Amino acid sequence: MSQPPQPLTEQQRQQLIWQAGHALASAIAPGWQQMRFEYRAVGRHVEADLLVTGHDGLPYPAQPHPEAVRLAGMLRAGMYEPGRGTWLGAIVVYGQSTVLSTDFMYDLEPPWRQAPPPVGFTDELRFFPRADEHLPGWLRERAGLAPLPVATPPAETADALRTPRVYDGLDDSGRPVVNREPLTAAERERVLAYLDNAPVVLAARSFSADAFDPSREPSVPMNFRTDGSWFWPGAVAYYLREHELPPDPEFLAHIRARQFTMPEVEESQRDLAIAAITQQ
Repeated sequence: MSQPPQPLTEQQRQQLIWQAGHALASAIAPGWQQMRFEYRAVGRHVEADLLVTGHDGLPYPAQPHPEAVRLAGMLRAGMYEPGRGTWLGAIVVYGQSTVLSTDFMYDLEPPWRQAPPPVGFTDELRFFPRADEHLPGWLRERAGLAPLPVATPPAETADALRTPRVYDGLDDSGRPVVNREPLTAAERERVLAYLDNAPVVLAARSFSADAFDPSREPSVPMNFRTDGSWFWPGAVAYYLREHELPPDPEFLAHIRARQFTMPEVEESQRDLAIAAITQQ
């Protein structure tokens, strides 16, 4: 598998679930009341179990039909979402003439019957790539990836507050120089939400010039926000929104480590940011 397959429609998903149910039922004795089909996979490692409730109301294990296992693999591949990945475990419960329940686990580690080999986890992320925000710590560790950076702790003094570079420098003509990895559209929106949700601690009514497009009317907000650990000018969100310029990499790592969630910023933390900005 060189790239994720095309996504299935909802109708196609339901059809695969029904087809898997028919395949499972074809291999067990008639008169059953309920089937509980469990499928677990990571990379090429696949496990499948079937628990059947007979006419006497007692459950017993059965061997899943190979066709049902194949269809479940197709369903897993077809439910891949770019950036989010696909589910690693699924439980489908069938009644005689209906699907009673479906449960798909995207982030929780399934209860493996046998521990998958390490290559299974690296293959999983190669077959079904995930963005950092959708990569649980256990899967990151199993795939041999470095842990995400830890968010900067709240500052206790004004000097401890950090502030990002708006861009990386200026060339000989005075225009901004940028050397940063672009963000996906989905992550860009999450970063913007984080930046915009931070409280404003200082603001002016005027605007400054756009360094990337000086021909525009001055439109860069002259304000400052803080999350208690960093403070930043309004230009950070402006340039991301207008020119798709990601924030300073260290600041971006901090936002990712925070899971794009703005903490509650106390009044004392806002005062520290004001002191840092005004250097008082």
